[in-house]
Amino acid sequence: MRNLNGKHWYLYGYAGLYLIFNLIPFIALAFVSFGTSSFVLFPMEEFSTEFYTQAFQSGTIHTTAMTSFKIAIFVTIISMIVGFFGALAFARYRWRFRSVFQKFILLPIFFPQAVLGLALSLWFNTLNIDQSWQTAMLAHLVWITPIATLIAAIPAYSFDANLEDAAFDLGATRFQVFREITLPLLWPGVVAAGMFAFLLSWGNFALSLYTDGVDQTLPQYLFSRMTQGYTPVVPAVAVMAAGLSILVIGAMLLISWMVRVYRQRRSVSNLVEFAPEAAP
Repeated sequence: MRNLNGKHWYLYGYAGLYLIFNLIPFIALAFVSFGTSSFVLFPMEEFSTEFYTQAFQSGTIHTTAMTSFKIAIFVTIISMIVGFFGALAFARYRWRFRSVFQKFILLPIFFPQAVLGLALSLWFNTLNIDQSWQTAMLAHLVWITPIATLIAAIPAYSFDANLEDAAFDLGATRFQVFREITLPLLWPGVVAAGMFAFLLSWGNFALSLYTDGVDQTLPQYLFSRMTQGYTPVVPAVAVMAAGLSILVIGAMLLISWMVRVYRQRRSVSNLVEFAPEAAP
């Protein structure tokens, strides 16, 4: 039951099957996108980038992609900020109504997205708010922010409050403690929350369907092309959308790594400057 490294072989088998189950459909879609057939045909008969050219030249695809990207970027930034401070209230600090807050913030997650989207659409209509990509962004935030808060709260549960107390004892201000201790320790959770926020918003269909008004998003465009007049450009657009997701996640990881390296170098520099002063 164990391999030479003492690991359970079936865990590797399960992980491999899981990856295959999830990746094979996407790989097949990627191959189809480079075909020449007007229908979904796999394996493809001839290699071509014609559909990618059509996708890049389509004004409709460009508009819907930019709408989805705007929504996803704003949702990511706001979710990271709100999720960070929400995580502090959710898991870091003890206060009178914390248990109520923990239950209340989970409510949007348990509503089906279609129901939540319909409810928000009716609410916007009641308030005479014209629905557009901004209202879709608000709808995404209602559902995604609690998820981002839960993800950002994971490091907060293992947060050592003695580190902050020691910094205060050494004369650090509240802002210095926040900048040098609290934020760096919770930063991995905040970055993970941002990744999930982008992916959940970028590919969201149900909430956008009810709340974006005339501003169609990319998932809506793909759905309409699959149900009301299929075009062979659809696989190419889907592959490019997935590729953009990978690029954004990669950029977030790169920025996070650069921030960590910068902090490490600054810490070393501070130690070098402090050493001569501390020497007798």
